[in-house]
Amino acid sequence: MLEVARVSLGLIVFLYASWSDYKTREVSNTVWMVFAPLALALTSVQFLAFSRESLTTFVLSFVSTSVLSIVLFYAGAFGGADAKALICLALALPLYPVVIQPLFGLISPIFPITVFSNAVLLAVVSVFYSIARNCLWRLRTGKRLFEGLEDASLGRKMLTFLCGYRIDITELEKAEHSYPLEDISTTDAGESKRRLLVFPKDEERMEIVNRISKAAKEGKLPKEIWITPGLPMLIFITVGLIVALFLGDILWIILGSALSFA
Repeated sequence: MLEVARVSLGLIVFLYASWSDYKTREVSNTVWMVFAPLALALTSVQFLAFSRESLTTFVLSFVSTSVLSIVLFYAGAFGGADAKALICLALALPLYPVVIQPLFGLISPIFPITVFSNAVLLAVVSVFYSIARNCLWRLRTGKRLFEGLEDASLGRKMLTFLCGYRIDITELEKAEHSYPLEDISTTDAGESKRRLLVFPKDEERMEIVNRISKAAKEGKLPKEIWITPGLPMLIFITVGLIVALFLGDILWIILGSALSFA
């Protein structure tokens, strides 16, 4: 019953948080402040009463997930809600719940890492949309994708091509949940220089948008710039959780399938 309660609590909280993230791109801290102590209490009671031998694995799961979440957050690859969600998940479901048997039976030892891995692979699907849109833009306009950004490294161009696309500057301010993938600055010589951004941060968005809009009015930028749609990662994490519970670890499933044909 404790395990069913932990799974049910996790699913309810993540579904609500995903809905909130989709509607506002924000999740109230109250969600995690309520979820974390409840999850810790339920997990602690179960492990202390029935599975003391798994306490070490529980601690390892929580520590490794927390470190990963914090590193990704400070690197700009994760939002605050995403990091808190994974840390709370490590409190609620540090190990795979034995009351559920995944369809493919393939799960990594640390359950939150499985959920994270699934979320990343699911998010990668959105890459195909960006690729298709960029290829169609290139065919339609006949222009080079990175005109004016030739000095950017190949790595930055590849990330931009896979994660973003170009839109009209006039649409940028209306696209509240989109983030510029380029910025403009003035050199010591007074020249304007464009650069690609790898991990645009939410708190810097309006500053960059204002700089870009001003530069566009002054004729220093082309009509279209690179943006990323800012997909709510928490939705992918939630879907990754559901897939992990009922299907298994997508990466292990892929690798297992590949090895079976080798």
